[in-house]
Amino acid sequence: MILRFLVHLFFLLSSLNCSRLHPIILVPGDGGSQVEGRLNRTNAVHYICSKSSDWYTLWLNLEQMIPEFVDCWVDNMKLQYNNLTRTSMDNEGVEIRIPGFGNTTTVEWLDPSQRGFSIYFATIVSHLLPHGYVRGENLHGAPYDFRKAANEHGEYFVRVKKLVQDTYSANGDTPVILLTHSMGSPMMLYFLLNQSQSWKSKYIRCLTTLAGPWGGTVRALKIFSVGDDLGAWLLSEKKLMWEQRTSPSLAWLMPQEGFWDPEEILVETAIRNYTIKDYARFFSDLKEPNAMFMREDTKDLLTGLSPPNVEVFCLHGNGVDTTEKLVYKEGEFPGSDPSVIVKGDGDGTVNWRSLIGCTRWHGRQEQRVHHHVIKGVDHLGILRDDRAAREVALLIKNINMELEVDPIVEVV
Repeated sequence: MILRFLVHLFFLLSSLNCSRLHPIILVPGDGGSQVEGRLNRTNAVHYICSKSSDWYTLWLNLEQMIPEFVDCWVDNMKLQYNNLTRTSMDNEGVEIRIPGFGNTTTVEWLDPSQRGFSIYFATIVSHLLPHGYVRGENLHGAPYDFRKAANEHGEYFVRVKKLVQDTYSANGDTPVILLTHSMGSPMMLYFLLNQSQSWKSKYIRCLTTLAGPWGGTVRALKIFSVGDDLGAWLLSEKKLMWEQRTSPSLAWLMPQEGFWDPEEILVETAIRNYTIKDYARFFSDLKEPNAMFMREDTKDLLTGLSPPNVEVFCLHGNGVDTTEKLVYKEGEFPGSDPSVIVKGDGDGTVNWRSLIGCTRWHGRQEQRVHHHVIKGVDHLGILRDDRAAREVALLIKNINMELEVDPIVEVV
């Protein structure tokens, strides 16, 4: 009788242990959070632009992005930089807030109407739910103002720390998985580097990163030069550029020392060439002096790419043409598109050498570092592609089941 009871108790406890999932906090990248604005403006850039409003969706809102209204959007989204306080602030008469902290909806879909074009973490979440994850219980989101770099997110990191601790407690004192995409990866590295080892050992199960730009990306240079249409042909790169140039996060994502050779030419023009040593001249020639202040503010935030000292699962794509160098003919720079964009390996947004930056932690921390390449998947595809989402969900399942996951640190 006693033996039968003990066997029953053993299987019951085993079942309870297997059913306890490590809760997940989803941390998005640049452009991966919804943005809301409220207006009380004295001036507008165009007669069709509203001067006052209640809270409404700024990002992602296609109605704000059509040619007639995109000038209004740019003026409402751009930041003002104070080169004395070295901080950025919303434009005059504009209040910005990031909705949904702690929930997943605003990081699953960038458009509140949840139309297909705005899918972000939704595909991955759909593959996690069958494994027992429940939104708002063991699955949370931590959106933030992606226009700003880590140095201006002190309040956000306080909220993230509390969310981690509350999620840990609400799930039976179970350590948390940080699941990040793109710029969310260096954001969470910065966060972890500012926590004690005892705190990390207690509250963090692992850092799982998707397409992390560990050493920056040449695409940031391209955006400063000519803007980016965000993958939508109907949008004007040049118009969006005026908002994008005001974002300290873009300066943070410039190619980093230690990943690019100081003599490697990144922008070639008929008059002069620009390397990572020439950012001051590059920004001066673009007539964007504040951009160099923003670069100085952010360039040393992750100097040396110190390891987080938690177990790391680093995933990204490759085999997608990715900007390596901009080549301008006479009279094209600044102001025009480059004649030639030299491409190399990467995920279409982040260069290969930056994506594999996480492998540098192997041997520099006690915890294991796992590296996995999903061939042919691009920067957003690692979220949206069903094959990639299944791999991420399978990895999370294996972590929960405490199955052995071999650390893959070789670059293949």
